[in-house]
Parts: sequence; structure tokens; C-alpha cells
Amino acid sequence: MLARWLPAAINTRPAEWSRAAIGMALGTLLSVWACAQVFGMEVALHLLGPLGASAVLLFAVSSGALAQPWSIIGSYLCAGVVALLVARVLGRTLGSACLAAGMTVVLICWLRCLHPPAGGLAMTLVLADPASVALGWYELAPVMLGAGALLACALAYNNATRTRYPKGLAEPAPVILGTATAVSEPSITAADLKLALAEMEQFYDVEPTELEQLIHAAEGHARRRSIGEVLASRVV
Repeated sequence: MLARWLPAAINTRPAEWSRAAIGMALGTLLSVWACAQVFGMEVALHLLGPLGASAVLLFAVSSGALAQPWSIIGSYLCAGVVALLVARVLGRTLGSACLAAGMTVVLICWLRCLHPPAGGLAMTLVLADPASVALGWYELAPVMLGAGALLACALAYNNATRTRYPKGLAEPAPVILGTATAVSEPSITAADLKLALAEMEQFYDVEPTELEQLIHAAEGHARRRSIGEVLASRVV
């Protein structure tokens, strides 16, 4: 039971930690600076928390689904719209802020742009500072400017430091015909996946045991599909 509380080993080198840390700091600095130039430092600093949290995802775990471009742009837009609607209808209270965060989670899950900092952003916008409240619906402008500037920094920095971003679709493995063999392929274990993750030297927001379960489940579906195709061919 206690072993479940222990943190998993990080499969990355200190060089990758430093790369992510520098990118996170620069990305947050530039996005907040861009907002401050247009809307003032008070408004920009009010967005510092969500932008900093998003920067951790975009620079440290850029391969994850939560850090892709649509995730940050879509989630920030949803959080902004929901928060401003809730604030206008229910007022700017702690309860309405929590309600806005919950509604934002439902919306971004439905639109497939799940991004954890969006929940904090919704609360931040409901309980906004006077300078942000004075913007009214134009409060969406600094939100989207910050998100866009942070995304632009992530695109430039990650690719400049040889980290592919955004994550592309994985290329299917080539199928080699005429190489059937009686020797079965060895099954993949969590230890194999842990070694593979260590070789890739990037942050991945997934545990080897979870990958192992996913692979075994996929193998089961593939096996059932293969059996179904064989049975269907016999019926025909």
C-alpha cells in the first residue's frame, strides 16, 4: 500500500530538465510581457498562474495530449467564455468560481481540448482584479493573447532544441510480407517499456505499467478481430 505513494522514477536526464525549465521560464516571461504591453501589467500578472502552469506542460511534457496546440487554445477560450458568463449571471463569488471551473472541465472534455490549467484560469477570471473586471467581455483578449504567445514560444523553443512539437501522428509500422515464422514474438512487459522510455529521454505523462495494460488490451482486441475475420471468411 505504501509503495503506491512513492514517486515513479523519471526517465529523463538533467539536460532535459534544464531544457524544459529554461523554456518554461522564457515562455511564461514572454507571454506575460506581451499581455502587459497591450493591457497593462496588472491584467497580465493576474494571468501569471494559469500561464505558468500551461508552460510546464508545453515545455516539460510537450509530447502529451494535454500539451498540444488545440488543448491550450481551445481550453483557454472555453474557460474565458464560461467564466465571464458565470460572473455576469451569478456574480464574482467563490462558489461561482468553482462552478465555472467545473463547467469548463465538462466543456473542454467534450471539445477534446483537456488542459488542466484551464480550470484555474476559469476561477481566476471569475475572481478577477478590478483592472480585468473593467475590461468586461474584452477580458478574453488578454487571455487569448497570453495563450497564443505561450504557444508560439513553445513551437519555436521546442523545435529549436530538437524536441518535436506539436506531436504528429505516429507512422504505422511497415508490414513485411513473406516472413512468417513459427517463432512467436516475445510479449512486451513493463520493464521493456521502462527501458524504451529511458532511451527516448523525454518526459512522458504515463507509467510503464499503464502502457503495458494498454498494449495487452490492444493485443486482445486484435486477436479477437483476427478470429472474427477468419470465421467470416469461412462462412463466405
